[in-house]
Amino acid sequence: MEAARPPANAPAIYFSAGIHGDEAAATEGLLAWAEKNPAILKTIRPLIFPCLNPWGLVHNNRLDERGRDLNRCYGKRKPPQIRDQILVMEKRTFDLALTLHEDYDAHGIYIYEVPAKKPYWAEKLLAAASAHLPSDSRSRIEGRSAKNGIVRRKISPDLMPDWPEAFLLHFQHSGRTFTIETPSEMDIALRVVAHVAVIETAVAECLATR
Repeated sequence: MEAARPPANAPAIYFSAGIHGDEAAATEGLLAWAEKNPAILKTIRPLIFPCLNPWGLVHNNRLDERGRDLNRCYGKRKPPQIRDQILVMEKRTFDLALTLHEDYDAHGIYIYEVPAKKPYWAEKLLAAASAHLPSDSRSRIEGRSAKNGIVRRKISPDLMPDWPEAFLLHFQHSGRTFTIETPSEMDIALRVVAHVAVIETAVAECLATR
């Protein structure tokens, strides 16, 4: 989804969710935010992919119907649905990109922030979610150093052979890129509102910097 007639000077913001079908609160949170904020949507230039893996969502499966992890298909190997998505994104740049996820191993909400522009925003985004979910307190998350629920690391194109969505966004499209991970073993209502809180805060920060 994108605005038909966005303001010319409005920030361009990318949103995606549901690339892993067993992460339902990500899609629910993105849709809940959009439904709650029609006025905000008129002040930005949004590009919204609310569910990149509908088969997986219906079947509660991380993978697609052919057993592919679509979030490892933005590099050399691109299935048709990812190629179609990339065509929509072609020649577009974004002030902000938010990719929404969940993690069944998480101890709380955590955020990957690709360090690009300063000041960094991840602390503010986690603070907004803290009314609903605790931050993940682990010092290592998915094998990476973390602090207070934030994984902030520089990435290079050759870091992973099979790019996730965030890599494509960072290297080709977005000035700021965040991956939000809520703990999928906690209450889904809390996960949804935590996603909404993070999105609201990120969009507000983006608008404030224009």
